Amino acid sequence: MTEPSPTPSPSSPTGPAPLPAWWATTASALDAKMGLEVTELTPDRVVGSMPVEGNTQPFGLWHGGASCVLAETLASIGSFAHARTLAPGSAAVGVDLNATHHRSVRAGRVTGTATALRLGRRVTSYEVVLTDDEGRRVGTARVTCQVVPGEPAPAGADGAE
Repeated sequence: MTEPSPTPSPSSPTGPAPLPAWWATTASALDAKMGLEVTELTPDRVVGSMPVEGNTQPFGLWHGGASCVLAETLASIGSFAHARTLAPGSAAVGVDLNATHHRSVRAGRVTGTATALRLGRRVTSYEVVLTDDEGRRVGTARVTCQVVPGEPAPAGADGAE
């Protein structure tokens, strides 16, 4: 029996492109604490997941706050990737998060797919769809980020007088 071929993604006909090198130095302590794993990262689309275990409310269900962390993190990463294409040193910060929780999850992983709705010079917007291991929609979020322009290089920084 042959193994199925990987599911194509918008990044490439054979699957997601490798993660950019800068991602290794950008992950935060919260990302590690929540168990975030990013598997696809472009300005247009970011995919990542978190385990349900360790991210639950007292009743043993996936915590709604974990959904919000996952959604804002993925959109912010995509916004940062976009900001890097605009000017050196540019960054992005979340300014609005709207999330709707559709169903509960008790085990496995929750996967988020952040798809860019708008990639502007100053503002980005993403729709983030959260699904469980069976592909059922757990939640939907919309995240808006502000692009923070990089600082101009100080006079003489290029060696010219």
